[in-house]
Amino acid sequence: MMQRFLKKPIIAIVILALAGGYGAWRWHAQNGPKLSFRTAIVKRGDVATTISATGTIEPVEVVDVGAQVAGQISSFGKDKDGKTIDYGSVVEEGGILAKIDESVYTAELSVARAQMEQDKADELSAAANIEQVKAKLLQAGTEWDRAQALSAAKLISGSDFDSFKSADAVAKANVAVAEAALARAKASTVQAQAAIDKAQRNLDFCTIKSPVKGVIIDRRVNIGQTVVSSLNAPSLFLIANDLTKMQIWVAVNEADIGRIVCGGPATFACDTFPDREFAGTVGKVRLNATMTQNVVMYTVEVNTENPDNILLPYLTANVHFIVKKDSNALLVPNAALRWNPSSLAQIAPDFRSWKSTSPAQEEPHGESKPARKDENSKQTQGLVWVKDGEFVRPMEVKCGASDGASTAVVTDGLREGQEVVTGETAENTQTGTQNPFLPPVRKR
Repeated sequence: MMQRFLKKPIIAIVILALAGGYGAWRWHAQNGPKLSFRTAIVKRGDVATTISATGTIEPVEVVDVGAQVAGQISSFGKDKDGKTIDYGSVVEEGGILAKIDESVYTAELSVARAQMEQDKADELSAAANIEQVKAKLLQAGTEWDRAQALSAAKLISGSDFDSFKSADAVAKANVAVAEAALARAKASTVQAQAAIDKAQRNLDFCTIKSPVKGVIIDRRVNIGQTVVSSLNAPSLFLIANDLTKMQIWVAVNEADIGRIVCGGPATFACDTFPDREFAGTVGKVRLNATMTQNVVMYTVEVNTENPDNILLPYLTANVHFIVKKDSNALLVPNAALRWNPSSLAQIAPDFRSWKSTSPAQEEPHGESKPARKDENSKQTQGLVWVKDGEFVRPMEVKCGASDGASTAVVTDGLREGQEVVTGETAENTQTGTQNPFLPPVRKR
C-alpha cells in the first residue's frame, strides 16, 4: 500500500512536466523567433585564385664599382648633365666617377721609366762588348792559325804553341759570355717595360670609371676618404644598369611553392602607389631555400617593366601569383557553398528525399563536408541552395577559381541575378528581426 501511495505523486509530476513542456513548445512555435534566409545575388564577373606573398623590388642588374688601388679620394667626376656625381646621377659607360690621389703612382711610373732607360743602356753596352770580344776572337784565331803553321815547320816552341791555342779558346768563351750578357740586358729591358706597364696601369686605376651606363644607386665614399685595397676591392659606387626593367624577390612558403610556375602571371602593389596595380611574370624559382623558425621559404623572381621609372629600388611589394583565373563567370559567395539547411522543413517538399551525388554536402541538413575534385573535369564539386518560395532547393555546381570571398561556378540551372542562400536570421514575431549580438529590448 505504501509503495502504491508513493507512485501516484511521481506519475502526476511526470504528466505535469510533459504537459508544461508541450505548452512551452507550442508557445515558442507561435510567439518565439522564426528563421528567415539571408541571400545573395549571383553575379557575373572575373575571379582569380591567387597566392599572396611579400617581396622587395630589385634592379635586374647591379654593378658594384670598387677600387683596385689604395689612396685618398681627391675628386668626383661629372654625370650626364655635367653635375658632380651623387646619388641618382645618370652616368655613361666609361664616364669618370671619382679620382684617387695619384702622386704615389706617378712616382712609381717615373722610377720604372728610369729603370727602363738604364736597362736599355746596359743592352747597348752588352751589344758593344760582343763586337769587342768578336774582334779579339778574330785576332786570336789568326794567331792560332799562324802558330799551327810555324809548329809544323818546327819554328815555334811548344809553350808558345800552347799559349796561342789557349788564347783562341778564351776568345771563343768570351764571345759566349758577351752574348749571354746581351740576352740578360734584353731581358732586363723587357722586365723594365713590364714595370712601366704595371705602374701606368696602377696610375690609370686612380681614375674610377663607370663600366656600364646606368644610375648611381649608392655612393659609399666622400672626398678626402682613404680607400684601402688589399684582398677585397673596397666598394665605392653601386650602379643599376637599367631601371626600366625590375625584379621582385618574393619569399614564398614551401606549402605554396609547388603551385607557382615559371612564366605564370602575377600582380603586385606598393604602399607608395596604393591605387595602382602592376603586372609581372614569374622568372625563376631559386633553389637555395632558407629556413626561419622551422619555416622553409623559397625566393621567387618576378620580372616587371618599369618604363616610367616610377618603381624605385628596394620598395616593398605585395605580390599575388595568379594560379587560376575565370573570366565572365557566374560568381557566388563562398558562404553559399558552406551553408546547409538546419532542418528538413526548410527544404522544398519535392526535394526532401533528395540526396547529393557529391560528398561535398551529402546530408540535406547539418554541417557541410569538404568538397572534392572531379577527376574528369578537374573542377571541384560543390552545392548551393536556391530560394524556392518559402523553401530552399539544392543545386549542384562545379567550382572554379576563388578569391576567398567569391567562387566561380558552372551549372545549367543557375543564372545571373538569382538568389542563393548564405545563412539564416532569427526573426521574432513580436519584436521583428533582432540582432543576436544586441541585448533584448524591454517594452514598457
